[in-house]
Amino acid sequence: MIEPAPDRVHLSPPDTGDDERALLLEALDSGWVAPAGPHLTAFEDEMAAVLGVPAAAALSSGTAALHLALLLCGVGPGDEVLVPTLTFVASANAVTYTGARPVFVDSDASSWCMDPALVAEELARCARRGRLPAAVVAVDLYGQCADLDPIVEICTRYEVPVVEDAAEALGATYRGRPAGSLTPLGVLSFNGNKIITTGGGGMLVGDDPEAIERARYLATQARQPAPHYEHTETGFNYRLGNLAAAVGLGQLRHLGEKVARRRAIRRTYEAAFAELAGITMMPVAAYGEPTHWLSVLTIDAEALGASREDVRVRLEAADIESRPAWKPMHRQPLFAGCRALDTGVADRVFERGLCLPSGSGLTEAQQARVIEVVYAAVGQPATR
Repeated sequence: MIEPAPDRVHLSPPDTGDDERALLLEALDSGWVAPAGPHLTAFEDEMAAVLGVPAAAALSSGTAALHLALLLCGVGPGDEVLVPTLTFVASANAVTYTGARPVFVDSDASSWCMDPALVAEELARCARRGRLPAAVVAVDLYGQCADLDPIVEICTRYEVPVVEDAAEALGATYRGRPAGSLTPLGVLSFNGNKIITTGGGGMLVGDDPEAIERARYLATQARQPAPHYEHTETGFNYRLGNLAAAVGLGQLRHLGEKVARRRAIRRTYEAAFAELAGITMMPVAAYGEPTHWLSVLTIDAEALGASREDVRVRLEAADIESRPAWKPMHRQPLFAGCRALDTGVADRVFERGLCLPSGSGLTEAQQARVIEVVYAAVGQPATR
């Protein structure tokens, strides 16, 4: 019998080091605590340089960045926005903040990301009806970029803006280009479980400095340039603070190391489970290189002799955190009245998918324990 581990193994905890600590203390000692400061500016500038985009605005969350991106695209009440159904709820929630309604698009089985063919079919139908969606949000799922070239091509034909939600994919590439830079507006997340973190935060990046400056203005309560507080439109309290940005700056300087570690974790899982019939890792699309923000596998219960839930519960009993793949948005009670282009791919991923501990701080011993418990759940000794 496997005894519970002395320390819980988390799914994707923050991975911090000396640089973050030094920069945070530097920011504190400088007196630049809030609302802005040199570390915030440096974080924005360095991220823009990493992605090869002209401008970036650091914000309080990735959701805030997506909300502002949709507003910049002109999305408003009564509009529809195409969103993948296999995603975290924030991708759809941001649509509702504008007063629009999401239309959920199923996944391509070869990537699990938004299916470009379904996007093309839906835009053609909408054009015939004379009512196109106001935008398309393409999500880079679990660190893998969506197949954006065909999505952008078809959306350009219909003059529908595309926003890349790269919240899970900083450090990934698509046809040699960095995730987050693949559309005119890109969204990043620095939540505590992401590849780099500010403890909670996000960023809007883009190829139009004026648009990013507009987002920055809206994110600071849309305050007019006057000696008093003057407002002519609704704004938001969405800016990131200088202290959080200092942490992000230290994290960003180790992005390559963190991504390399997550990729190594995925390779170890793939090799370890290759001998287990019924376990398949998330597919890797030929067009890019994912970060493997989370290593996700699917379980064929009949072939393996154990279900996804059997394995998850066994891991939990050993004090190891794992999580089912995203529950599709079209199956969420919150969005029961929304339209969905449902082919069943996302449903199958949810029913079979399991996310394993994948943080860049995961030790080899911890990963070995995860593998051992998975094997134990199916009644076999681990061979690797």
